[in-house]
Amino acid sequence: MRSLVYGLAVAGAATARALLRHGYEVVVGDDVVGPERVALAEDLGVELIEAPDEERLRELLSRCDLLCPSPGVPETHRVIDAARATGTEIVSEIELAYRWEQEREGGPRPMVAVTGTDGKTTTTLMTVAMLRAAGLSTVDAGNTDTPLVDAIELDRDAFVVECTSFRLAWTRDFRCAAAAWLNLAPDHLNWHATMDTYSSAKERIWSAQHAADAAIAFTGAPIVLERLKCAPGRHVTFGTDGDYHVADGQLVGPHGPIAPIASMRRSLPHDITNALAASALVLESGLADTSAIERALGEFTGPPHRLELLGTHDGVEWYNDSKATTPHAAAVAIRAFDDIVLIAGGKDKYVDLAEMAVDRDHVKAVVAIGETREAVAQVFAGVPTVETTEFLPEAVERAASLAVPGDTVLLSPGCASLDQYRSFEARGDHFRELAPTRGGH
Repeated sequence: MRSLVYGLAVAGAATARALLRHGYEVVVGDDVVGPERVALAEDLGVELIEAPDEERLRELLSRCDLLCPSPGVPETHRVIDAARATGTEIVSEIELAYRWEQEREGGPRPMVAVTGTDGKTTTTLMTVAMLRAAGLSTVDAGNTDTPLVDAIELDRDAFVVECTSFRLAWTRDFRCAAAAWLNLAPDHLNWHATMDTYSSAKERIWSAQHAADAAIAFTGAPIVLERLKCAPGRHVTFGTDGDYHVADGQLVGPHGPIAPIASMRRSLPHDITNALAASALVLESGLADTSAIERALGEFTGPPHRLELLGTHDGVEWYNDSKATTPHAAAVAIRAFDDIVLIAGGKDKYVDLAEMAVDRDHVKAVVAIGETREAVAQVFAGVPTVETTEFLPEAVERAASLAVPGDTVLLSPGCASLDQYRSFEARGDHFRELAPTRGGH
């Protein structure tokens, strides 16, 4: 068996290594080949091809059984066109891992999965915490620091898979006992050809399920609910009027109370929604009970860079929400507070930014930054104070001067970080250093 792995970042490198472990002959390619890529190929002992044109790709793929594109390779890329032209099967790393796990001696271990435009990481980590509270050894895998092809090599009882549309687009057999689709908003239109292909990729989290599996959807997402109608598994909902909902100050499921909201260490509106989704995942899969859920929620604080409280300075709370790289995610954060001095903007992903300003009455001032600063300023027109500046340090200074005791300074960009930073983590780390709270000036 022979495979072309295209793209050699974290997931691509992990996939190449995994294929070699499983006895495949591997060729690797990338659009940009620097010293690190050359060294990696040499370490793996594989041929590396730099920026092949479509004719060369067709020739390569005609001799391959699989194309394994890294998540960074868009569906409009010439390598995808070449694979379709040659009839070469396209598979993502989660699809490969799933197939190999089915062949595991002793049988496959349980998997649950999460997708959505926003909230994936928080819900994934919350689910991991619930399973650990139930006594299971588990790991968050997929769109995390641990690709699923590496996770299945670990001694674990179960896996919680964070699924991006990039990985789901190239799946066929990938199936989980419970799979939650959290929401859908315009995003990644520089990767997907259309919103329909984006939505269809997300829907693949359910497409291979069996009748006994749980397809879990958010009641506040009409498109997700519409797609749920075609899911072959059991249809389960969460949110207002969902099977999993809030009543009398408690998280409630189909079989009764799960945990009091007061027991949650953090209970902002999106925390409650994510907790309902995670509860559905662990209960519908039978992997945990309500006592484990309550223990986990009593300790869970959320991942870094997602509404991360940095501290209070001169009566002003400072929050790092650098992970909010879409207007939808920023809107969720803005809805959680009043009297906000908002820092927003970044790399343009060619989506409508208007959604982030739906609750502009929560915002008293905006400091818009980065490539999209003028567009951000435009959608927040009508807010009492709107300023623009290119870089984050100046934005932090302006925000500090605009905020008064009782206000919240919130970095919730609503845009990607790649105009100025290598990742949203780097942007958030910089903001943490700049903020006049713990560890700041």
